[in-house]
Amino acid sequence: MPARIRKGDQVMIISGKDRGKTGTVLAVMPKKERVTVEGLNMIKRHQRPTQTAAGQQGGGVIEREGPIHVSNVMLVDPKDGKPTRIGIAIEDGKRLRVAKRSGAHLD
Repeated sequence: MPARIRKGDQVMIISGKDRGKTGTVLAVMPKKERVTVEGLNMIKRHQRPTQTAAGQQGGGVIEREGPIHVSNVMLVDPKDGKPTRIGIAIEDGKRLRVAKRSGAHLD
């Protein structure tokens, strides 16, 4: 599957508890077909305190972003800020991502 969504892209959540919210992609996991979006799909992790060589890291409840399936996010069109599908255009022998809504280049 081609990489339609990449790290640093602005995306909108189209389903789930954070539906309608936008954020920046922090990480892409192509084998698991998941992305992590900044500030969205927050999960709580109960962590035990650990002792390391550099110092001590306290335990407690840590909140962090959880992965979201790639089918539940859509790229945001840079021209109007609405979700758009992604097309591919080849210019000068290079493969470029193009927003279907406005035709704007994403790369």
